[in-house]
Amino acid sequence: MKEADGQWLESSGFFNVDGVQLEYQWFTPLQGIDLTLVFLHEGLGCVAMWKDFPRRVARLTGCRVLIYSRAGYGGSDPCPLPRPLSFMQDEGLRVLPKILNAAGIRNAVLVGHSDGASIALINVGGIADARIQGLILMAPHVFVEELTLRSIRAAKTAFETTDLRERLSRYHGDNVDCAFLGWSQAWLDQDFLGWNLDTYLPNIKVPVLLLQGEQDNYGTLRQLDRITELLPNAAETLLLSGCGHSPFRDRLDDTLQGVADFLKIHFDGMP
Repeated sequence: MKEADGQWLESSGFFNVDGVQLEYQWFTPLQGIDLTLVFLHEGLGCVAMWKDFPRRVARLTGCRVLIYSRAGYGGSDPCPLPRPLSFMQDEGLRVLPKILNAAGIRNAVLVGHSDGASIALINVGGIADARIQGLILMAPHVFVEELTLRSIRAAKTAFETTDLRERLSRYHGDNVDCAFLGWSQAWLDQDFLGWNLDTYLPNIKVPVLLLQGEQDNYGTLRQLDRITELLPNAAETLLLSGCGHSPFRDRLDDTLQGVADFLKIHFDGMP
């Protein structure tokens, strides 16, 4: 499907990655610049759950925007359960490079939220890929915190006892169990407690923007402290008051402005 309104082109479809169909959506300003923002969703996210944020980023910055749903989410093919505990490494090191190839992307900034932010860090810290020129990370995880586990346990209870499963199924359809169980079971596995990204962070040389809500119930500011401690170069940080785990939902305008300011500083041709 393609749609143009005179200012940009929108298209959607599926990438075939190793025989798995992954849904995607493009937003392409017709007078934009040669920089693509690749959005990587959270542990319960998908294309549809970004809502209007990617379109607004494209309109504000003039960048092309690509969003896709990982296997087991949204309209993508399901994945086997349980997910391997290496699921974020698998996505960042194996799947994401093939997405970039399939999309023909030459210059990109990865925009990750929560698990998606962790996947972005793994990709840049684990692969020397000159196409990736920056990172915009919302509520990243780089090690396991008890606060995160408490919130996932509470979400699990809600999934089993409230209408949470029904509400998520509006976005994930038949993938709803795959999405929720694949995420929660991996994070709550005892063997996942030692998971961290310490070996990846020192390898990241590109500009980094960190955004975090001060009321984030899935991670504390210790996550940002670990990142800034181990990155070889200074990261830019935007802390948002009155904001939980999703800056692009809770503080949309401030998040948009933070993204636009970061891109304008680091990339030529930005409006």
